[in-house]
Amino acid sequence: MPKRPVEIQRCSFCKRAEEDVARLISAPSGVAICDECITTCWEMLKEDDPRATLLDPTQSARPALSPKELYEKLNEYVVGQDQAKRVLSVAVYNHYKRIGHRPRPGDPALDKTNILLIGPTGCGKTLLAQTLAKSLDVPFCIADATALTEAGYVGEDVESILTRLIQAADYDVERAGKGIVYIDEIDKIARKTGANPSITRDVSGEGVQQALLKIIEGDKVNVPPQGGRKHPNQDFLQLDTTNVLFICGGTFDGLTDVIAKRLQSNGNGKAKQTPAELLRNVAPDDLMRYGLIPELVGRLPMLVSVDPLDHAALMAVLTQPRNALVKQFRRLFEMDEVELSFNDDALHLAADLALQQQTGARGLRAILESTLLDAMYEIPSRSDVRRVVVTADAIAHRAHPLLVGESGQALSWGEDELEDAA
Repeated sequence: MPKRPVEIQRCSFCKRAEEDVARLISAPSGVAICDECITTCWEMLKEDDPRATLLDPTQSARPALSPKELYEKLNEYVVGQDQAKRVLSVAVYNHYKRIGHRPRPGDPALDKTNILLIGPTGCGKTLLAQTLAKSLDVPFCIADATALTEAGYVGEDVESILTRLIQAADYDVERAGKGIVYIDEIDKIARKTGANPSITRDVSGEGVQQALLKIIEGDKVNVPPQGGRKHPNQDFLQLDTTNVLFICGGTFDGLTDVIAKRLQSNGNGKAKQTPAELLRNVAPDDLMRYGLIPELVGRLPMLVSVDPLDHAALMAVLTQPRNALVKQFRRLFEMDEVELSFNDDALHLAADLALQQQTGARGLRAILESTLLDAMYEIPSRSDVRRVVVTADAIAHRAHPLLVGESGQALSWGEDELEDAA
């Protein structure tokens, strides 16, 4: 009986034999792919979406985006904050470079560099973190530190933060282990006694800070997959937070006084420094005097101050970024086949009001939502409106926005009768 010829295994895509390629990976079904076809597929994916994967498999130690590219991504969505963008771009690049690093014998261990953002409300702290995660296509979640309490007390355990991260990764624990967590209002869990240890139990302040240490530093944590409190009989997912980047943010009201006092006592204080100038001089000691425990400050080595938005920056927030507020509302009105326009003086007044209220970019959205509420209620029920014009009087809530018909005539509110154009 003649011997059966030996079957040569080949790549199912390019048909190269196993001996002609560096690596051939086979599936149980008999389908195989070679290393060269894998590289070709990667290049095709990268052309379609440069963020197709966080790390380039051909250069595993380097993130897909350089610091300059990350900076440009931030520029598309965040107005101003040039120094903060530079610092964050370099820090995040180094973090993911560290994850992809393959240590050689004798190489030093590369520590994780978590980040603390300090600045007033509405200046872009959360948006900076969100944009970084979106640019790198990694899981991202936001947690509110004020909702956290020490284990055993009413409120959320710190592990609930990791539950959100796992959910953001569609329960892919390995992918969640390379995600980004933003903890907002971190200043609200400062201990009430400042630099002095609490005498009584501080379950929503110092107790939460102590509980955060383990997950921020990097540890294998048992996480309830659906959130909620832990109990003995439930199943857990184990998440290693060693490579999770933690970005904390807070307004730190009163911190400028702590910084000014330190600078004056050292003889380095300048007369009439602005709050933004003082925050650029923040030091770990200032945060400890404010009420963060030394262990937590040590785990947030990258301190980044975020400047308040002035009138020009608020005007830019309204019109310039890819997700500018004016562009968002225009798109909403376009869905109802209506054009939305703003007079220049209306936009300037909106920026002035946000400055007066000290609410930053969040204040701008609230002002526009309130101004356009009646129009968004009225327009879907009418077929005669083709354009809505927002004036300064409308922003000041002294008048409705103007409704304009197809022929350019002014329309009345609440009825379909036409008025003479004003």
